Amino acid sequence: MSNQDLAALTAELRGYEERILDPAVRADPAQVRALLAPDFTEFGASGRVFDRDGILAVLAAEGPRVPRQARGFKVRLLAPGAALTTWRVKRDDGIETLRSSVWQQQDGRWLMVFHQGTLAAHDDEGTL
Repeated sequence: MSNQDLAALTAELRGYEERILDPAVRADPAQVRALLAPDFTEFGASGRVFDRDGILAVLAAEGPRVPRQARGFKVRLLAPGAALTTWRVKRDDGIETLRSSVWQQQDGRWLMVFHQGTLAAHDDEGTL
């Protein structure tokens, strides 16, 4: 993959990740469902495991949120049509989390098949 192609893929996947961070999108199960594969799995920072229906219910029940910003966003191509995104975000409560998602092209579009949120150590700012 050329640097130009990787830059375009990074912009595309970052846009999808930022949509999922958008409070208006998070509150709309149809918009989130359009970004998640049917067999989606999430390992949450809470230690809970969610499937697509479970995470849709959790997100729809969230109260008002401050928009979150992704920092240190990176993409690694795993195979043709499969990519890993890594980044960090500060939650509304001030806690920093490290995020990773696996995206896969399905029927010509990118869908998230896996996501993990992990609490960040206080002294790891330079790692991501």
